[in-house]
Amino acid sequence: MVGKSHIYNLWIIIEGAALCCSALDEREAGASRNGFPSGAWEPAELASAPLTHKGLLMILFLAYLSLVMALLSGMAALLNGRLAVWAQQSGAGRDQPARWLADNAVYLLLGLSGLLALLAGATALLSEGASTGQLPLGLPWLHWHMRLDALSGFFLAVIGIAVLAVSLYAPGYVRDFRHGKYSSSVLGLATALFVTGMELVLLADDAFSFVIAWELMSVSSYFLVAFQHEQAANRRAAFLYLLMAEVGAIAIILAFGVIAAFAHGFGFEAFRLTHLSTGWGSLAFALALFGFGMKAGLVPVHAWLPEAHPVAPSHISGLMSGVMLKVAVYGLIRFSYDLLGDVRWEWGVAVLLLGTASAVLGVLYAMLQNNLKRLLAYSSIENVGIIFVGLGLSMIFLGTGQSELGVLGLVAALYHALNHSLFKNLLFLTAGSVLHQTHEHDLEQMGGLIKRMPRTAILFLVGSLSISALPPLNGFVSEWLIFQAALQAPALDSGVLRGVIPVAAAALAFAGAVAATCFVKVFGVAFLGLPRSRHAQYAREVARPGMLWGPGLLAALCFLTGVFPTAIVGVLENIPLILLGKGLPSASAHGWLWLTPGGSDNASYAAPLVMLAVMVAGWLGYRLMRHSDDVRRAAPWDCGFGGLNARMQYTATAFAQPLRRIFQPVWAIRESIESEPARDSGLQPGVLHYRLEVTDRSWRSLYLPISRGVDEMSRRVSRIQTGQIRTYIAYSFFTLLILLWVVS
Repeated sequence: MVGKSHIYNLWIIIEGAALCCSALDEREAGASRNGFPSGAWEPAELASAPLTHKGLLMILFLAYLSLVMALLSGMAALLNGRLAVWAQQSGAGRDQPARWLADNAVYLLLGLSGLLALLAGATALLSEGASTGQLPLGLPWLHWHMRLDALSGFFLAVIGIAVLAVSLYAPGYVRDFRHGKYSSSVLGLATALFVTGMELVLLADDAFSFVIAWELMSVSSYFLVAFQHEQAANRRAAFLYLLMAEVGAIAIILAFGVIAAFAHGFGFEAFRLTHLSTGWGSLAFALALFGFGMKAGLVPVHAWLPEAHPVAPSHISGLMSGVMLKVAVYGLIRFSYDLLGDVRWEWGVAVLLLGTASAVLGVLYAMLQNNLKRLLAYSSIENVGIIFVGLGLSMIFLGTGQSELGVLGLVAALYHALNHSLFKNLLFLTAGSVLHQTHEHDLEQMGGLIKRMPRTAILFLVGSLSISALPPLNGFVSEWLIFQAALQAPALDSGVLRGVIPVAAAALAFAGAVAATCFVKVFGVAFLGLPRSRHAQYAREVARPGMLWGPGLLAALCFLTGVFPTAIVGVLENIPLILLGKGLPSASAHGWLWLTPGGSDNASYAAPLVMLAVMVAGWLGYRLMRHSDDVRRAAPWDCGFGGLNARMQYTATAFAQPLRRIFQPVWAIRESIESEPARDSGLQPGVLHYRLEVTDRSWRSLYLPISRGVDEMSRRVSRIQTGQIRTYIAYSFFTLLILLWVVS
């Protein structure tokens, strides 16, 4: 009884703290509630508040706790060295649990932050209302407004899963940084601020706090990209990332400014009540699409992504690709579906075309990459393009009055956002394990790792199958839903739209085929065959169990979200219910076993049955292979050249050669072959030197012209700097006259 009473009292205290921290009254400052000042609470209000009201407050309180834990993780990173010294001086260094706690406090607190974010986000996603409050931060007349609804709860849960997996993986991965030339304290602090910024973006309910949180996310991730700053390529990638992040932030601020010019305040609630004309609404959407699309890595404003992701630590690359890109997707959904509200089909066409181009070009560029992390970065561009294809279809259907089909496109895009966060984080973490054990980034220097790192190889294989959209894993379900939405194009009245959507669907199918080919190349070259270098030959499985537990959690979720799609769609249905007032009642018309997004009369998918069929086929194949009497073991055919060696294997470059020849105009390619004659004979070449350089055409066609234009403009503007003080005084005088004229 005593234990239960303590637990009950603790629960009452937590509820009281949540109610005190969250002021749900959003009226003007100075207004009163039953005679009490605004923000104050009557003594009896805590006891008389409805249970659902308290529950919503508890959800927001959990989100606040997640922020606090993330910040405490950063503080622990700063005190990491002192904690270790304290453990040694106090004798706790001889106590194994205390020593472990001192060494892993940073990521233990970060894991608690992820767990709390997952609980808060999942609860908000399942609830019917929105939890709102204020924080005593910001400007005197504009406090930070916080809001957690189904949409922000979904993305908060996505962040929580990723942070939880990273907190398991990172202690073993960053151990090499603790005694190296790079500060692990800086890494831990920047990671904590990065997670805090992403969570604050999701909670922000006014333009001011949103932009502050957005900048915190961008600037902290800049320091993570520039962590290994002694390498010139890393500094260049970090500068490019920060530059493009700030350009995108300016576009987002301008988009908010367009709405704020017609609204009565900077709060999102005022934005929702504002109706913009078609012209102003389209301008605001274009600015938002540019700003959020740049952060998401949409083509052609994607140049920072393949530069920044490969140079960051691998667990940070997983967070950036798996989570930060989704925060940008959240921003566009929140701005378009919630703040603007009146979605137009013209916006959907623009989003659809940009998404299709990103999917196709992203996977084609990924196919030619030999750097493992750069390949995964380009693959993120492809998957972001797939998400935007779903959003584009949703906007087109909503803008033409087909609301139920618009809901289907939105749910498909959200489903793929969840799936990509799972399998891309999984791939980056397992790729980090490979790099950690082999010290090689180039696929041409790997090979044979399935025998040396079998657990990591299996986890990477799960991620490869998922990203290749093969059933019964999760990547297949979300892409199948997008295709189901695209197949409903005949319901549209416009012949142009009925022609554009099938072309986009065909391009998406092509991108999926190339993606499967790409990851056949990756897994085959990196994990199969013979080692191509001494590092690969002497590689061993990771010693730290956390480096397997984190990816293992993500791999298990890839299976669960793929095998039980009806449950996931049912949960995601709450988001369009809040944003659009409609759901997908026909998605589970035949029960939990069958997914029927277009109705019971259209296509259906039973993932559990597919999983069962795969297991039965695998078991039968294993039994037949094991008990066959005709098995004969022999050395593989070596074409008469003797023993096989690593030079006789397919290389990553050779594997991609057919696609490179067919789609050569897509890339800027420099290919050269130089031969040196043999010493004993001048007729036959002795040594061949092959060089292949593949660059992104957007550098020459877009970024270099902009760079030259900015340089030229800067040179012309610099002419006003004469170095004479009387000239500067004249500038000030005439500027003052102009301002006085404008004011008068």
